[in-house]
Amino acid sequence: MKDEIKPGHKHWFSNVVAPINYDVNHIDWNAETDVVVVGAGGAGVSAALEASEQGSDVLLLDRFHEGGATAASGGVFYAGGGTSIQKEAGVEDTPDNMYNYLKMEVQDVVKDSTLRKFCEDSRANTEWLIKHNVKFQGSVYKKKTSYPPPGYYLYHADNSLVPEYIKNAKPAARGHRGFVKSKLATGHGHTIFNPLRDAALKNGVNIQIQSEVVGLVTNNEEAIIGVQVYEFSNAQDAKKHFKYSKRATALHMYLTPIANYFRRRAARLEKNARELKFIKARKGVVLTCGGFVFNRPMLEHYAPKYSCGYPLGTTGDDGAGIRLGQSVQGAVDRMDLGSAWRMINPPVSWAQGIVVNMQGQRYNNEMVYGATLGKAMCEDNEGKGFIILDKNIWKESWRHIRSGELLPFQRNPAILGMVLGSKKGNTLEDLAIKVGLDSSKLVEQVDRYNSDISNNAEDEYGKGQKDCKPIKEGPFYAIDISVDSPYVPCSVITLGGLVVNEETGNVKNKEGKDIKGLYAGGRTAIGMCCNIYVSGLSIADGIFSGRRAGLNISGE
Repeated sequence: MKDEIKPGHKHWFSNVVAPINYDVNHIDWNAETDVVVVGAGGAGVSAALEASEQGSDVLLLDRFHEGGATAASGGVFYAGGGTSIQKEAGVEDTPDNMYNYLKMEVQDVVKDSTLRKFCEDSRANTEWLIKHNVKFQGSVYKKKTSYPPPGYYLYHADNSLVPEYIKNAKPAARGHRGFVKSKLATGHGHTIFNPLRDAALKNGVNIQIQSEVVGLVTNNEEAIIGVQVYEFSNAQDAKKHFKYSKRATALHMYLTPIANYFRRRAARLEKNARELKFIKARKGVVLTCGGFVFNRPMLEHYAPKYSCGYPLGTTGDDGAGIRLGQSVQGAVDRMDLGSAWRMINPPVSWAQGIVVNMQGQRYNNEMVYGATLGKAMCEDNEGKGFIILDKNIWKESWRHIRSGELLPFQRNPAILGMVLGSKKGNTLEDLAIKVGLDSSKLVEQVDRYNSDISNNAEDEYGKGQKDCKPIKEGPFYAIDISVDSPYVPCSVITLGGLVVNEETGNVKNKEGKDIKGLYAGGRTAIGMCCNIYVSGLSIADGIFSGRRAGLNISGE
């Protein structure tokens, strides 16, 4: 995807400004270092730590507070090929098996050689994390789920247990949760981020928060030699900004309107209480600023199919890293793609019914990983989905919800979906009328589903027979799981980003040439996640691409 816009364009939607040429404009540098890393999340801290281990002086900058979406996440690192944690749990896996599985998910978004390296390096990257005091644990959860119950730290964070995928790769649990005792599923990314941050600090990395990079500095050779950055001029304003931005991140998942209030207060301080400074980067700059799901105008412009979803990440996911790259002619791709996390298991009973679109047509195996279902929903079915259940599956769903097995983030939306987000009909025809579906098509789809079950026939969409439950006994129910469902929120992230040299992490320009001194990683760049998402792959790709950038920029 080519995007010709630049700073000042009506669709720019960013604070990022045009680059300044050092050889033309007089610049008094306020600071100087070897490497500047922009964005202090998982990819950024990995790039900074790796560059420092290679002997570079590193400055790691963040507009808000350190951690980014990595720290706010559930703390899942996707790893395989026979990690020490997999071996501890008795899980058999090889780099080839991991590649065979991920090839089905990643497809051609990166070169085969890059995907193979990602899989071959997975064990080493896991040990690198462990060496830096990230703790994992080998208690494995063997069933299909969106996130494992408390006490389990290794699980199938993908589609590896789905029959269609088993044909090409042996199932292996690859979701490595950072070890923490908690019944929550968010905010555990600190188990991965904090040890890396501490290691980076110990290794001499200078971390500077509340510093917004708004532009790059180039020389006459069009190499990147520095950054334009806004910093707070007094400690009191900086303290308030830190408080507001931290509260916004903490409250976003549960009290979004209040979180937005604190974002606005932080933005007002940024507008009125900062000054522009210039930092020289002798070896170059690494961009690791996340995606753009929190930039509403940008999201609606590039990926409108996903704009009704619930933005997942942090305020820093505003597209700044992508725009910084574009400001110096960096190429972008897949900007129209997002990932909608339509998780419907648990409760597993939901996935044992069928999901239909507005025409009453079924369109997917309901047991697939939530992002796979979400992609089918948003890309091919206008963002619409309704789970169809009968009386027996409905009752079983309530039993599962009340069992105590579900985490709060799984249980509460399920309750809201069943109480407020559902319609009930004594017959399928009655249900279709209430929801606005094509009644004849809905009856046809349910009849076919029931027939395949009773005849022990292979399910039309590849769902395992043990996961199929007949929909026969009224009353019948339809739960709205569309991307814009107000009661069962559908989390979304963006997938597009800067095109990079897959051997080095260099950002490429629109002619396919490396931009000297500019690198990118994580969700700012095209990587493993940019076709479809599985849990933990973003953090894993952030570690992989961050280390790649840190290693190669140090050789500049």
